[in-house]
Amino acid sequence: MAGIIPSPSNFIENIINSDLENNKYGGRVHTRFPPEPNGYLHIGHAKSICLNFGIARKYNGLCNLRFDDTNPSKEDIEYVESIIEDVKWLGFDWEDRLYFASDYFEQLYDYAVQLIQKGKAFVCDLSNEEMREYRGTLTEPGRESPYRDRSVEENLDLFARMRAGEFPDGFRVLRAKIDMGSPNMNMRDPALYRILRATHHRTGDAWCIYPMYDYAHPLSDYLENITHSICTLEFEDHRPLYDWVLETLELEERPLQIEFARLNLSQTLMSKRKLRELVEQGFVDGWDDPRMPTLSGLRRRGYTPESIRDFCDRIGVAKSNSVVDMAQLEHAVREDLNRRAQRFMAVLRPLKVVIESYPQGQVEELDAENNPENPQAGWRKIPFSRELYIEQDDFMESPPKKFFRLSPGREVRLKHAYIIKCEEVIKDDATGEVLELRCSYDPQTRSGADTSGRKVKGTLHWVSAAHALPAEVRLYDHLLKESAPQEIEEDEDLPGRGELKQMLNPRSLEKLTGCQVEAGLKEAVPGQGYQFLRQGYFCLDAAAGDQLVFNRTVPLRDTWAKIHKPGRPG
Repeated sequence: MAGIIPSPSNFIENIINSDLENNKYGGRVHTRFPPEPNGYLHIGHAKSICLNFGIARKYNGLCNLRFDDTNPSKEDIEYVESIIEDVKWLGFDWEDRLYFASDYFEQLYDYAVQLIQKGKAFVCDLSNEEMREYRGTLTEPGRESPYRDRSVEENLDLFARMRAGEFPDGFRVLRAKIDMGSPNMNMRDPALYRILRATHHRTGDAWCIYPMYDYAHPLSDYLENITHSICTLEFEDHRPLYDWVLETLELEERPLQIEFARLNLSQTLMSKRKLRELVEQGFVDGWDDPRMPTLSGLRRRGYTPESIRDFCDRIGVAKSNSVVDMAQLEHAVREDLNRRAQRFMAVLRPLKVVIESYPQGQVEELDAENNPENPQAGWRKIPFSRELYIEQDDFMESPPKKFFRLSPGREVRLKHAYIIKCEEVIKDDATGEVLELRCSYDPQTRSGADTSGRKVKGTLHWVSAAHALPAEVRLYDHLLKESAPQEIEEDEDLPGRGELKQMLNPRSLEKLTGCQVEAGLKEAVPGQGYQFLRQGYFCLDAAAGDQLVFNRTVPLRDTWAKIHKPGRPG
């Protein structure tokens, strides 16, 4: 073993360090990220990706990307391609180590034959319902299948005929012969192969029997020389079966399965199966809907790979399940975008302002800082003219005591520009709606060259009416209501459509049309974050084509940073 063992930061690294000290795998560290291609990856998978690739990087080891594609009825090449894109986007590289469980179908079949020859597997004719009945309960042992004592020769013949397609789907299964009295239900003669006629996205119709996940997984790890097979906590009860497969086949240098707590995030769903139901039932507009916790949805919403990696690093690796507040993820992306996002002004609900004392036809080029957090970001020019737009909410005719924005007779500063004063309110005679404000300005109060010495409490963002661009802005909020369950287990069914609708946040999406944004946003790039002053962080929607559609990534308000200040517990 060469090199210095890195200092551990979690219990998994403690195990790896111990293995390195004992030269268990000849000084090797080899991990893998093994998604099933039956849906898009979500933020929970990001934790596993960062952990597996991060450990390999820390220990100068290797990490494979392997697709556990053993259930063609649920899998699609679309999911394979999306997963590859997501892992790359997060910033990880598997080099030439892209594998599929289907690469090993012939070897997995041969290993199953060996189990039969050892008297450790048998072909069973029980139906699914009968198998459940024979399995027993958590408090009662199971009963052995009446087909358990078939001879090795008969089992080999039946298994070969299963492969040859002689029997209908589900008619027979190959089962391990372990212990129907085991307190671990996974060890009660589990199924290893089932008959399933479904076209596989890689092997086509070459196979009509497919290995079960719990059988294919340990052998795929072994065939790829994996040293540490890192899984989420729900696989803890499956570890004895993982070990049984490898030990029974007498395979050397077996990988070690280690379980950690999966990521549960408040006010969203963390299951590909359940997210698929939302897509299929039409509650969202696809897997990349920005309300979804999928990596493609977060990417479209404006989350950065750096912020997600930082979030995964902050929450750490634990042995017991817990729920992480969504505000912690939002805090990570705010911190990242605050450093990198260029500032722009955008008026989402425009109210027209006419500065009557400003010369007609005059346009000034004012200086605006691109990012006060980054001096290297420089400055830009913004046009200022007689007619502007401000936010409707920045004006009140009869304001409360601590309202420091615009109202009749009151002064405010326009960001990067001048102090203005509201002189007159123009309203619709029929409805009383405020249509326009007539204002004056003080030419001595230009930002950066103010010689007046005057101070005002309010500063408003604005855009020049003649130069602004029309845009649509989409304001996103949490997928689920605060009252929705904080965690729905993977094996639980989603509620019915009506009940599910009650769980969803009706304010998860608000579309605003007729917004007015700075002309510089014409050059906006999908995937790049922008801060709209006083509004939040936004990105151009990659799916909007030539239209200016901006998705709000997160608002500016950061509850997590306020609650969890340095030195404060929590």
